[in-house]
Amino acid sequence: MVSEKSLYKYVNSGIFSARNIDLPRRVRLRPRRNKREFLKIDKGCRIGRDYQDYKTFMEENPDTPVVEMDSVEGGKVLLTIHFVSCKLMLAFLRDANTAQSVIDIFTRLCWRLGGKTFKKLFPLLLTDNGSEFTNPAAIEFDTLGNRRSRVFYCDPNSPYQKGAAENNHEMIRRIVPKGHSFDGFSQEDISLMMNHINSYGREGLNDRSPYDVFSYLFGEDVLKKLSVERVSPDSIVLRPSLLER
Repeated sequence: MVSEKSLYKYVNSGIFSARNIDLPRRVRLRPRRNKREFLKIDKGCRIGRDYQDYKTFMEENPDTPVVEMDSVEGGKVLLTIHFVSCKLMLAFLRDANTAQSVIDIFTRLCWRLGGKTFKKLFPLLLTDNGSEFTNPAAIEFDTLGNRRSRVFYCDPNSPYQKGAAENNHEMIRRIVPKGHSFDGFSQEDISLMMNHINSYGREGLNDRSPYDVFSYLFGEDVLKKLSVERVSPDSIVLRPSLLER
């Protein structure tokens, strides 16, 4: 004995000689739309980590480097990590915009860099209120419970509070314009795109590139561990043709 639903599935899968066209009611039914998943946001994660807490922490620790974190959606999702002091940005391709996908990236980064270098690079992360950032403790502490970073949140609907990352996203959109999906790209494609962006000179850096300034601050070895490579100025492409096959 099986349910009616199972029988419909078997017919649809071609197990029987009967086909969907043989079922009068079936051919009249419209395909069901998949319900969109709404991710619940744990607002409790903001306690002690809101924007006022961030400003207070920076007043007490003014020399702390700030790293801004954000997501860029387009089918698959980019996690962007922006070092404000040198304008260098990392981008990681994710299949889904989940908290676990963000945690996994920081776990891999800590493993690649080592705990000491990780703490030096990511002492403070400033991000928005997206559901993908609602497990800050898993980023702030390693598996042994040792603190390695601090996470703070911008005020709701205040992207200007992490404006450095938002501005850098405009360079990503030169190569992958809004409305275009990331689904056809691999992480290698995304890394290539970011290498060109990070090698482009900036007026705010006295025409030096984010790559050069980061290298001066943290060293070439760290850039290699982050899989960041320099592109010569005459080879930089900031157009969709960079990723065209």
